[in-house]
Formats: sequence, structure tokens, C-alpha cells
Amino acid sequence: MDTTALREGFLGQKLISLPKSIISIAKNNPITKNFYITDLGHYPKANNHYRRRNKGSNEYILIYCTKGQGEIILDDIKHIISPNEFFIIPRKVKHEYRADESDPWTIYWFHFSGNLAIELFNRYKITDAKNYKNTPFSKEKITLFEKIFNLFDHNNLENQIEYANLLSLSFISTFIYQDSDFKVNRSDNDNVINSIKNFLLDNLDKNFTLDEVASKFNYSKSYLHTKFKSNTGYPIMVFFNLKKTQKACEYLNYTDFSIKEISYKIGFEDPLYFSRIFKNFMGKSPRNYKKSQIK
Repeated sequence: MDTTALREGFLGQKLISLPKSIISIAKNNPITKNFYITDLGHYPKANNHYRRRNKGSNEYILIYCTKGQGEIILDDIKHIISPNEFFIIPRKVKHEYRADESDPWTIYWFHFSGNLAIELFNRYKITDAKNYKNTPFSKEKITLFEKIFNLFDHNNLENQIEYANLLSLSFISTFIYQDSDFKVNRSDNDNVINSIKNFLLDNLDKNFTLDEVASKFNYSKSYLHTKFKSNTGYPIMVFFNLKKTQKACEYLNYTDFSIKEISYKIGFEDPLYFSRIFKNFMGKSPRNYKKSQIK
């Protein structure tokens, strides 16, 4: 893959690469096994954004453009994507895409898979032979994306994974079925668990012990451990390391930082320890993960 190496990615970008444990839950869950998300993100004004996959992707990819412009080349056919247009790239097909140099696109995107994903793509092809179409912009659509992103970002209980994937199915269906109108109200509870999550997410470059977190929020360790795990499915420190790992995935995807540099940037002084933590979540070492993204 030829791609422009970005030192800091795109200002304001959001990216989640789900760990293999979460994907495995979705694959084996009777509710989500036919449709599940593996990656998702939002790239605002993605200057120099470029990706080429000579062997295609293992998942279908939906790209929804809200501003600017870009192009998608599929089977050597170029498709220009402008505001309020979307495109679904089939799995296992050679493709490349890039943001326009003078007016780079702002995009929302999903990687999705499962047997239902195949049928949805077939419906999409029948509905629009050009493989893309206009879709009216709506704040509700963006709010739904934010809800999905927050669910995947902050929760890891099986029922929350189910909900996030079902909402993702609804989101993608609003494009394939233009007459559908999904309105999902976003509700973020301002409580101690969300405060801890936000604190950890704002300090991924640092290290904290459970004692330090408990002291900061003035609760006992046992209380926070029980309440946090009940809310997210993870103990606090495991959640913290997961978020560090997902941040490392961003760096590995969109920067030319070394493994050592990335380790320091997410608060690990020992790159070998960082690599072990990363492999526990993602199923492969940081180096092999990066290699898998550029085939």
C-alpha cells in the first residue's frame, strides 16, 4: 500500500479498531453474528487521506461524505464523492480512495461484516447501479453515529455490543433504504463512571494506579471496581489499557511513529510491556498489526 505518512493524523479525528475479543463476541452472538462492526471513525477535513488495498478488505466499507470531496477507485473505475454522497466498497475487491487535494473530504465510515452484510450490499447494488447516491443531510444521522461511537468507545458488556451493532445496522440502513427515517436521541448520563471514563480518555499519555483514581474521585477502590465493571464490563485499569491500545492503533494506522515512540506517547515506559498489552487486546504485536494494515 502506498500512503502518505501522517505525523498526527487529522485534527479532530475519531477512530475505533475493535479488539478481537469484542469482534469474537459479536461473531458468536445470535443477535449480532449476521451483522457486526469491526472498525469505525470520523475524519474531518482529512487532508492527505489516502488508502490502497490491493487485495481488498475483509469487510465491507461504507464511506459517507458530508463536506469537501474525494475519489474512490474500484476495479480501475473512478467515482467522485461529494457532500451528502456515500459509497459502499465490497469486500475482497482491489480499491483505493483519497481526499481531494484542494478540498479534502469530511467522512464518516464503517467496516462491517456478517451474512446480513452480504445481503445488504446486494440490495445496495440493486438500488443504485452506480454504487453511490445522494442522501439528505440530517443532524439525526450524525447524532446516531455519535451514539454508536460512544457505545463502542465506553461500553464492553455483551448487551451493549449488541445494541451498538444493531444501531450500526440502522445507521447503514438509512443509506441503503432512503425512505427510512431513524431518529435516535442521544443521552449521556453525567455520573461518576462517565467522569472516570472521560478522565482516563483525556490522560492516555499518563499512568495511574487504581489507588490514585479512587483518591481523585473520593471513592473506595472496591466500590469503584464493582461499579465500573458493572457499567463497562471491564475493571478500570483494563479499560484504561484498552483505550491506550486503541489510541496506539490510530498511531500505527496514520503516523510514522516507531513502536518505541508510540509506547511513550500512551504512557508506557517499557516498549516490550506495551507490546504485550497490545497483543493481549488485538491478538497480534504492534509490528504485525501495522503490517496487516498495509497489505
